[in-house]
Amino acid sequence: MDLLSQLLSLLKPESYVSGGVMLAPERSVQWPSHDGVKCYAIVSGECWLAVEGGAPLRLQKGDCFLLPPGPAFRLATALSAPTVDFTRVRTGMVSAAAEVQDAASGCLLAGGHFLLAGRAAKMLLDPLPTVVHIRNPADRAAMQWALERMVEEIRAPQPGSALIVQQLAFMLLIQALRLYASSSENTGWLAALRNKKLAAALVSMHQHPEQKWTLAQLAGEAGMSRAVFARRFKQTVGIAPVDYLTQWRMLMACERLTHSDDTIAQVAAASGYESESAFAKAFKQVIGCPPGKIAAPRKG
Repeated sequence: MDLLSQLLSLLKPESYVSGGVMLAPERSVQWPSHDGVKCYAIVSGECWLAVEGGAPLRLQKGDCFLLPPGPAFRLATALSAPTVDFTRVRTGMVSAAAEVQDAASGCLLAGGHFLLAGRAAKMLLDPLPTVVHIRNPADRAAMQWALERMVEEIRAPQPGSALIVQQLAFMLLIQALRLYASSSENTGWLAALRNKKLAAALVSMHQHPEQKWTLAQLAGEAGMSRAVFARRFKQTVGIAPVDYLTQWRMLMACERLTHSDDTIAQVAAASGYESESAFAKAFKQVIGCPPGKIAAPRKG
C-alpha cells in the first residue's frame, strides 16, 4: 500500500455530511469555525470564498477547495450582499441543489464535510494551509468524473444514492490531497511524498517500523549523506526523521491496540522496542496516555 493510502486508511471519519449546496444570485452565506475538513467543487456558476482573516478567492466552474479545521468562512455570489448565517438557509440551499437543473443564475457546489479524529488526521491536516485551492485545468480534469457522478446522484437519487454520494465526496477529498501533494509549492508530510529520496526513507519506516533504524541507515535508504538527509527531512516534513519514526510507530501501535488481540508486550516488540516499559514511556510522550488506557481489558 502506498504511503498516502496507508495514512488515509487510519483516518476514521466520525461523521460527515455530503451532497450539494446551491448558492443563489446576490447571496452571501456565513459558516462558523469548524473542526472537520471541508472539500467542495464548483459544479456550475461562480462564487467567492472568504476565510476569516484572508482575502476573498474567486472560484469558477471546476475549481475545488479544501478547508482544514479552522476559522469561519463565507461563500458569496456577491460580496456586497447582506450576509446570512448558514443555519438559516441550509435547508433551502440543499433542497435547491437537488432540484436545480440549470444553475446558470447561481452557483452549485458539491462535496462533503468530514470529521476526522486522531493523530493520523493531525499528521495529515496540520501542515495544510488555511485554504487549498485547486484550479489548474489538468487537476480539475482529474476530479471531473467523481464530481459529475456525484451531481447525477444528487439530482436523480436512486436507492443507495446517499451512500454513493458519501463515498464520492471522500474520493474528492483524497483526490484533492493527492493533487496538493504533487504541487511544488507546499511543505509538510504530503510534500515529502513528492521527493523520491525522502519518500524512499518514509517507505522504509512505514513498512518496517520494528527495525532499529539509525539516522545513517535512513539516509542510506534515501541515497543521501546523514547531514543532508536530516536537514532536508526536517525542512520538508517539519520534524526530525527519528521523531517522525516514533510518531509513526505510535500511530501503528494505537491501531493494533484498538483493533487486534495483541498484548501490549507484542505491540511493543512490533514497534521496535525491546522492553514494554520503554515502549510505554514513548507511547505516553506521543499519544498522551499509557497504552493500557486504549487497549482492550483482555490485552493486559
